[in-house]
Amino acid sequence: MALNNPYAAYQQNSINMKSPGELTLMLYDGCLKFMKLAKQAIEQGDMEMKNTNLVKAQNIIQELNVTLNREVELAGSMGAMYEYIYRRLIEANINNDKDIVTEVEGYVKDFRDAWKQAIQIERQGRFGTGGHV
Repeated sequence: MALNNPYAAYQQNSINMKSPGELTLMLYDGCLKFMKLAKQAIEQGDMEMKNTNLVKAQNIIQELNVTLNREVELAGSMGAMYEYIYRRLIEANINNDKDIVTEVEGYVKDFRDAWKQAIQIERQGRFGTGGHV
């Protein structure tokens, strides 16, 4: 069981201590990891692994879209981009198309980098000059 495993307990505690912004950053990083693994699986002809990883990436994109604060003006365009990325990941999965994965990977990297920068700016506002993510 995970509770008896000190490493698993540490990991769970570390996740529980993250801010919502840091958790969002973890989702972006996870999505990028799964897209990378899916591209490798396509290259190796491992369709089961490709499907597994693209579905995980799709689930993360859905979660990011569902949790958007729709009261913020930017949420509308972010939501549209998430929906586009989600559809393209489905197309990539159906067509075994690594190029589509590469395309949307670029968008997710841009979101992740912007989010990371926003966290750093917020931390600098709270704590002064420190706060690198």
